[in-house]
Amino acid sequence: FQFEHVGPENGKGSIIDKWTTGKPQMPDVRAILNKWQLELEGNAWNSLYLDNHDQPRCVSMFGNDSPEWRVLSAKMLATCLHMQKGTPYIYQGEELGMTNTTFHSLADCQDLEEINAWHQYVDEQKKVTPETMLACFNTVARDNARTPMQWDASDNAGFTDGTPWLAVNPNYKTINAEAALKDPDSTFYYYQELIRLRHAYPIIVYGTFEPLLEEDPCVYAFARHLDNETLRVACNWTDKEVPCTLFEGLEGETLISNYEQHKADCLQPYEARVLLTRDAR
Repeated sequence: FQFEHVGPENGKGSIIDKWTTGKPQMPDVRAILNKWQLELEGNAWNSLYLDNHDQPRCVSMFGNDSPEWRVLSAKMLATCLHMQKGTPYIYQGEELGMTNTTFHSLADCQDLEEINAWHQYVDEQKKVTPETMLACFNTVARDNARTPMQWDASDNAGFTDGTPWLAVNPNYKTINAEAALKDPDSTFYYYQELIRLRHAYPIIVYGTFEPLLEEDPCVYAFARHLDNETLRVACNWTDKEVPCTLFEGLEGETLISNYEQHKADCLQPYEARVLLTRDAR
């Protein structure tokens, strides 16, 4: 397990110490993930993750958790990660596209890291205002990943009949497991398909890794190679249509995408596309 891609090296900046309202910059994240892919090749096996109990929700941190883009960006991030070499880890709620919550006061927090930061930077040193500290908590606090699992739209998201240690994210009425199971286009079923593909195509597990488009400010792209097969992966990390000719003129099998229709010379907002091609032998 390595933590570099979720640490300060990923380019999100800071207001004070680890606390920030900025988002990671894709080129920085790409450089870190590519480094670990390339330098572990043939030497060790990587752990693939974006979410865990010490990080904000990945769709909020790396993607876009607005109602318009949440599902597309969650699927894009999942594609980007699960097509890399290593063992993917899925943290509870990640497969639903669960998002960061909102902290309205220090009373909403349980994590000692947040409580200590508040006392240090707000109460004692007065380096930031309460409003700024709460905005930082809403962006990077660990409690974002520790709100109760959102099972359904009932009280406390179906998590408990009692009082949970943290308030349930208010969006549980629409983002929950029950709703995801009823929606064939949900992030849940997309994650299931990613898992199925890793079992069905050895290239996703064992293929060597080749970075692509490393100077592109918007597209994270790479290839995997095994025998006569090449897997090309391209992910648009923005909410804009961006140029991309990586698949132009290629004939192959689209293994997965979060869009049904593709454009030859560009990627649509938060589009992820995986194409498998085979050389003639």
